[in-house]
Amino acid sequence: MNSSQDFSRQAIDAFIKIIIIGVLLFWCFQILKPFALLVIWGAIIATALFPVVKGVQNKTGLSQGKASWLLSLTGVILLVVPAYLIGDSLFNTAGDVYQQIQEGTLALKPPSESIQSWPLVGENLYATLLSFSSNLTNALLEHSDQVKSVLGSVASAIGSVGGSVLQFVISLLIAGIFMTNAQACEKSFQQISVRLAGEYGAQFTKLSVATVRSVVQGVIGVAVIQSVMAGIGLYFADIPFAGLWMLAVLIVAIIQLPPILALIPALIFAWTTDSTLVAGLFTVWCVLVSASDAVLKPMLMGRGTDIPMLVILLGAIGGMAMSGIVGLFVGSVVLAVTHRLFVAWLAQSEIDVEQLEVEPVEEESK
Repeated sequence: MNSSQDFSRQAIDAFIKIIIIGVLLFWCFQILKPFALLVIWGAIIATALFPVVKGVQNKTGLSQGKASWLLSLTGVILLVVPAYLIGDSLFNTAGDVYQQIQEGTLALKPPSESIQSWPLVGENLYATLLSFSSNLTNALLEHSDQVKSVLGSVASAIGSVGGSVLQFVISLLIAGIFMTNAQACEKSFQQISVRLAGEYGAQFTKLSVATVRSVVQGVIGVAVIQSVMAGIGLYFADIPFAGLWMLAVLIVAIIQLPPILALIPALIFAWTTDSTLVAGLFTVWCVLVSASDAVLKPMLMGRGTDIPMLVILLGAIGGMAMSGIVGLFVGSVVLAVTHRLFVAWLAQSEIDVEQLEVEPVEEESK
């Protein structure tokens, strides 16, 4: 009777403890939920950039903390200054365009007559562009609903980009904290890994670090380089809203699609408004930008892990749907790391199964 009562008392005590721990974990999750994505992205940035910190530390003689903050603040400056310049340019351009529309002095380049020879849409597209170039005010009034819809979408996109820049800045500062305390963070992560995966925890920790650096350098790094290259071509071809097209190239490149898909509208604009020479050179440049990943990925990935395109695609699209532009980066990296850990876990299971199959055979032979 006493043993039964003791068992019931222990079961009730364990149940109450589990409930209390569950409630505490739920509260902690709700409190930290708004910062979770920023902390994860900060940890990813820190993992990818920590070798650079060690290189700066060795060459300059700075402490690890100072080298970490130097790199982090440099990233903030490189992010904020172009964003400010692009935003200021868009604001000034929008103000000038609005003023010219009010005064009736805004004029657009007439479209090229070659557009009429395009199949299916050539005649209608040429007529629409010609109406905008000949009498912009009447054309805007005639297509006011479509113009409002486009302007609303553009304003929403600009606002989203501005919010994402702020998130990136916060994540870079968090990355600075992680890199400053890299050894302590690594030890804590290893302890958690060993606690969860036993003797394989240390292996999974190394695999996670290698996968993060591989994806950041080989996928995100290539996408950023292609976006910058596209921006150079857009600038020299005098394509409007170059920043938005660069963002589109960045997104398309991260989800492992040819960047030239994002540049198709810019190419159409170039062929309809610019000279044949400029449009041709811009087209060649876009093709080179799109094909550059064949050279850049082997250079940047090195001995990194080979992640299937579908994993990166699903991670990027799902992350962006969940959390915007920052989720685009975080989703691809997190899903890639999870995929590699899962594959490694399955491979370890195969080894265990083979050992179990060998042992009975040895016993039978004895």
